[in-house]
Amino acid sequence: MTIQTSTLRPGLLVSLKTSTRGNVSYEKRDLEDSQEENVELKKWETSRTIADLQEWERSKKARSGAVSAVRKVCAWSAFGLLCPESDKEDLDAAVNEARRIVDEFNATAQMTRVHVFVMVGKIAADDVEAVRAINSEVRDLMRDMEDGLKKLDVKTVREAAQKAKSLGQMLTPEAEGRVTKAIELAREAAKKIVKAGEEGTVEIDTRAIRKIAEQRTSFLDMDDVAEIQKPTAKVRAVDLSDEDKAYNAENIKRGKEIDKKRRKADREATPPVEN
Repeated sequence: MTIQTSTLRPGLLVSLKTSTRGNVSYEKRDLEDSQEENVELKKWETSRTIADLQEWERSKKARSGAVSAVRKVCAWSAFGLLCPESDKEDLDAAVNEARRIVDEFNATAQMTRVHVFVMVGKIAADDVEAVRAINSEVRDLMRDMEDGLKKLDVKTVREAAQKAKSLGQMLTPEAEGRVTKAIELAREAAKKIVKAGEEGTVEIDTRAIRKIAEQRTSFLDMDDVAEIQKPTAKVRAVDLSDEDKAYNAENIKRGKEIDKKRRKADREATPPVEN
């Protein structure tokens, strides 16, 4: 039996796929194909031909617009797009907008077709694997903030902070508060790095790094599963007679002798290793 503390809100896992068909063709020409011993070498040249460049550019714009419509209402994660269950209506509206963008393009295009597909699955707040996955993602982003501050890498810090902010909407208010605190610390430290760089005196903000690490550790604790131990019953020891004790001692001695003989026989049966 286990106890799991949840940091996750009920949500939706959104799988988004887009594709473009038509208007482009590829031609591959082999340049070299050789094999020698355990090495294989292949070289080729690929040519791409777009029949209608203007329509192709419009298709890229439509595809990008469809993706953006859905992503802007979702949280980014390494496991896919996530959306709080409370924002289900916003997600439905975003999916409809993405399909409208694609349909509008396809209605006027002659050679190109853009497709958008969306699959949505539910994530329960007490889903142990989901909680572990999201906690792991939060920890990784906080660690990226720490590493960025240690290396005085403002870009890394800001990118990790932005991703963490997006993912925060999937967390419970308490957990989101800890993430927000880490983000504020990271962004404030990043501002100091930029300012100090302009003045020519850049120092690592160890205090901010330590505070962010403290927030990250809180997610480590929540990810642990506490195992409830089975109760241990006290059993009264059995009183043995002197005769029983002697008999047990003899059995133990005899067992050791048998094991010793068996190991010796195994060694003798094993042929020596030649160098």
